[in-house]
Amino acid sequence: MNYFPLLMNLDYKKVVIVGGGHVARQKAEALLPTKAQVTVISPVVTEKLEQYIHEGLVTWKEKSFEPADLDDAALIFAVTNDEEVNNAVEEAAQHWQLLSRADAKGRIDFINPAVVRRGEFVLTVSTSGASPGLTRKVKSELAEEYGEHYAQYVSFLKEARQRILVKFTGDEKKQLLAELLDPQVLEWVEQGDMQKCEALLLKRLGEEQ
Repeated sequence: MNYFPLLMNLDYKKVVIVGGGHVARQKAEALLPTKAQVTVISPVVTEKLEQYIHEGLVTWKEKSFEPADLDDAALIFAVTNDEEVNNAVEEAAQHWQLLSRADAKGRIDFINPAVVRRGEFVLTVSTSGASPGLTRKVKSELAEEYGEHYAQYVSFLKEARQRILVKFTGDEKKQLLAELLDPQVLEWVEQGDMQKCEALLLKRLGEEQ
């Protein structure tokens, strides 16, 4: 199947996870960086999920699934090991609600790629379910290549871009933005020397002190 990749804004939207096991925990963890309102429906949950619940990061309905649990949900995960329950979730889901079944049966509106997140810098990789092992391998390689310092690097580039757009247009703007992608700037960020980054930006903006 040819899936369409996209990044979705889930801020303040209801997301329902039916199931309380290992896969449910994975889905909940993937949603934690967002502001989604995550609800887990399951009689029991893993220890890690219970921790998220106690921390107020996830809501838990300690019970079996009922169709009303899906009311107003934008995103639904059916991740139990009971095919009958997953079928019931699929049957209850409205056509406008996006549904994903972990058992790869029936209706699957979307799948989750593996994610490497560095602040606003987000890298995703997927084999469309063909080889989870290869997905994990490539994710590991990306995580090693793009370290934690990329979060600060992208934050700097974002602020710099906003300041450049105020003063420049056309080719001059493009040239200045391209100069900030110089490997030297990334090296300064990795070394924690943001003063050099700021000094370079001020020089390019003509605001050098």
